[in-house]
Amino acid sequence: MSTEVSIFIMDISNSSKENIGKALSDYLGQLKESISLWTKNTAGTQISHRAGDELVLVSNGYATAYTLAFYISRIWKFTDHPPYFGLSFGTVKEDVRDINIETWIHPLMKQARNANNHLKKQPDRLLFRFALPASSNEQDFTVFSKQFEILINTNLMLKQGQINKQTDIQSLVCSLYLILGQQKKVSEHLKRTTATISHHMKQGKTQIILHAFDNIVKVLDSLEAQDNHRLTDKLQTNINHHIITHLSDYFPEERR
Repeated sequence: MSTEVSIFIMDISNSSKENIGKALSDYLGQLKESISLWTKNTAGTQISHRAGDELVLVSNGYATAYTLAFYISRIWKFTDHPPYFGLSFGTVKEDVRDINIETWIHPLMKQARNANNHLKKQPDRLLFRFALPASSNEQDFTVFSKQFEILINTNLMLKQGQINKQTDIQSLVCSLYLILGQQKKVSEHLKRTTATISHHMKQGKTQIILHAFDNIVKVLDSLEAQDNHRLTDKLQTNINHHIITHLSDYFPEERR
């Protein structure tokens, strides 16, 4: 029986500059533990912290890896060293729980690596890129895999343009709104008026960015043979609950 999975390979920009290697490596170790908590009892997940500045993940569900990658990008601590993600999704014959990610060889992993390498070569690097398997005659999304790849990556490129224009406070408000879900809660956390939060959301295109994220997740869910939107909904609920419980750790005073 086939298993529907998604993959990301994450690297960090400028990780070799400055004397920051150990701090980044330690942070990735903490992030790996957080991902394990976020996906517990939702999506079977294998994750590896490799070579100091790389995370590799395979998880159940076409939308899971992108959902995790997007949240990671919004809570990321080292703003001068942003992460970037090569992603892919498709079917495998193994159960995710049986995969040894350290030695696993699969075409989907190669696609994610190709996407990551593409980003690595970009002078103005995007945060996300998908690379999908070649078109096939199977009666699933792979019939149009390259078309989906173009459309998703175009959406990501346009969304990146909005993200790049955000000021620090606009970016913070966007991230907090993703997690808290209400302007009032964001204003309470930042100790600013709801009118101020609304202004930052409007100027920072928060609704456009998060709407684009939601639409990509919905499309990825819709491509699965099984209806897995409940998995994705539960995953986001788990992530939000965990971050809210440790909100001051993810968004300390100095980030406000």
